[in-house]
This record gives sequence, C-alpha cells and structure tokens, in this order.
Amino acid sequence: MLIVIGAIVVAITVYLMVKQYETRLVLFGAGMFLALCAGEPMAPFKAFSHAMQENKLFEAIIAVMGFAMVMKLTQCDQHLIQSLVKPLRKAGPLLIPGATLVTFFINTSITSSAGCSAAVGSILIPIMLAAGVHPAIAAAAIYAGTYGAIFNPGYAQVALVAEVAKASNMEVVSNHFMTMLATGMIGAFSLLVVALLLKENKGYVVPSDKQLPADFTVHPVKALVPLIPLVLLLLGSFGLVPALKQLAISHAMIIGVFVAFAVTRTNPQKISKEFWHGAGDSFGHVFGIIICALVFVSGLKSVGMIQAMTDAMVHTPAIAKISATFGPFILGVLSGSGDAAAVAFNRAVTPEAAKFGLAAIDMGSAAAIAGALGRSMSPIAGGMVICAGFAGCSPLESAKRNAPGMFIACCVTMWMMLYK
Repeated sequence: MLIVIGAIVVAITVYLMVKQYETRLVLFGAGMFLALCAGEPMAPFKAFSHAMQENKLFEAIIAVMGFAMVMKLTQCDQHLIQSLVKPLRKAGPLLIPGATLVTFFINTSITSSAGCSAAVGSILIPIMLAAGVHPAIAAAAIYAGTYGAIFNPGYAQVALVAEVAKASNMEVVSNHFMTMLATGMIGAFSLLVVALLLKENKGYVVPSDKQLPADFTVHPVKALVPLIPLVLLLLGSFGLVPALKQLAISHAMIIGVFVAFAVTRTNPQKISKEFWHGAGDSFGHVFGIIICALVFVSGLKSVGMIQAMTDAMVHTPAIAKISATFGPFILGVLSGSGDAAAVAFNRAVTPEAAKFGLAAIDMGSAAAIAGALGRSMSPIAGGMVICAGFAGCSPLESAKRNAPGMFIACCVTMWMMLYK
C-alpha cells in the first residue's frame, strides 16, 4: 500500500513541478507527507539536518556563486563573454554539443558533478546565452557532460566495480571506454537535435537590463580572470602543478577574487559585499532546493519505494540486463544521485552476475553509467539545480531537454555492455 501511495505522490510531485509551483515547497511537502504515511515523521527532519551538514558541497557552491557575483561587479565575465561570442557564433549549432563535450572532458578531472557544474557552468552558460542559445538548453548542455568522471580510474564508482569484479581500476575503465565515448556523443548531439526541433539553438536575446553599452571594449587581461579558478583546478587535477593537487574548488574561487581585485582595482569593500551577497543567494536558491530534494528522497525511502525497486531487480534474474541498466537509471532520476543508485545495485546484485550469465565487470560498469545518465536528467540533482540557476531557468525545463538523449544513451549502454 505504501508503495502505491509513493507512486501517486511522485506523479503529483512531477505534475506540480511541471506546472511550476514553488519547487522547494513541493519537494519538502511531498517528503513530509510520505514520511508521515510511513509513520516516520522525524525522517525528513533528519534528512534536513544531514543536508545542512554537507559542508563540502555547500562550500563549493557558495564560493562559486560568490565568485560569479564578483565577476559581474568587475565586469570580467562580460569581457570574457564578449571576446568569445563572435568566434563561438561562427561555430553555429556545434556550440551546444561542444559545450557538453568540453564539460565531459573536464569532469574526468573535477569528478564531482555539482562541483564541475559550478566551475564550468559559471563560464560557459553565460557565453552560450550571449550567443543566442536558450537558457534551458544552455543549462542542459553543461549538465549532460557531468558523468565523464567514470573515465577516471580513481573515481569511486570505478573502484567499486573493480572491487566487485576483482579487476584493476584500469581494466574497468578500458572495458567501458568505448561505451562511455558513445554515450557522451549521444548525449551531446541528441541535445542539439532537441534544440533544433524546438528552435532553441539561436535567437535568444539577453534581457535589456543585462545588455552592455554599444561602445563596450574588451580588455584581454580582464577577460582571462574568470578562467583563473578553472585553470588552477585543472593544473592540480592533472598533476601538472603538484602544489595545486589538493586545491579545493572554494580556494580556487577565492584566489580568483583576489586576482579580480588586482586586475580591476575595484573597491575591496564592494567586492566583499558582492561575494557574500552571492554566497547568501546560493544558499537560498540553490542549496535550498538541494536540501528539499533530499527531504523528498528521504520520504521515498521511508515508504520503501527505493528499496522495493532495488529488491525487484535482485529477485528477477530473467530481466537482469534490463535491471542492470534501467534500474539504476530510474533510481538516478528519482533520487538525483547516480552514485547512490549505482552503489545500491553494485553492492546487492553485481556480485551475483555469473548467475545471470554476465561478467561482473560488464554489469558493474553498465549500472554505474546508467545511474549517472539517470541523474543527468533528474530535475532534483544538485548539479542540474546549479546549472539552471546560472541560466535563470527551471531545473525541470533543462531536465526535459536532456531526457531523450539520456534515455537513448541508456539503451546503447545496455546493448554495448551486456549484449556483447
């Protein structure tokens, strides 16, 4: 009975979000209702407290948003945007898949989907908007590339598959390399098709209050300032500068703020006010949605919906191939976490892969990729919320545009990994 109630509440929640009711209210209310139905009224409050203590995610988000506000104050973001708009417009429709594939590559280094969304989205989304791309497509393009981390041998999901399959991390990456490459291209170019069908690949006009004077002149040094944090993070992640290897996203952003002051000589009091203004806004608008999304997920767990889906996959060997892909995929959509979906499956089911006539290394990678694909079209995923915030659109609108590509990519993952 509780599972039925859960399914009904999920359907109503999606409907209300489509109708653009206040997202935080809908998610929090749905989570509370489900928990009450399950007789666990304290579960949402525990999820709320747990989310408030996610200091790593919180730290990255507020620092990136604070840095973005400083870039607006100093107009360094506009210098970068205006320097790139003309050449990028010449790229035509390839700008959209190009942004996705660039993010895909960077995510192999900055493996956090939310952290990568924040670091890359703060630069590429405004550039795409200035080039005429619709906000929902711009946000979707960045988030569609945030599962490239599975290319990284040191990524937690890769390590888990290696442990279960009794293989090395490099063997796991080599095994799913072509599948990852194929799904990355599918996600990028299917979004281009969606943009062309909806005529959202060009024609968007930045609101007049955000437009620059006609005589605006690009300053090359100021144009480089927004790139400083990302460059520092990449230099450290790829081991090119060992001293930067442990550099946190938040620290890179603060360094960027100091560079902005040195280059523009803006009043430091104004810089401080804008940085903390951005930090405060990020808590209310971005982190607030993430907190409420976790409350909603706790409600789903309370009624046993997520556990029921996991159990169904475990006890139905006949549909093992479908379960290994679309099980984590659906859990990723509902929970907003590809990692949680894949870990649940790979811990419970993948060790028994031989019973289904499959190799554990294939089943494990299929689940990890599928979970990430589902998360990439989830409107409650933290990274999606961040990208939508930069673009000034609804997370659901961006998620809908990513959905066709992610679904096709999931089908291709099942075929390439489990039917070879």
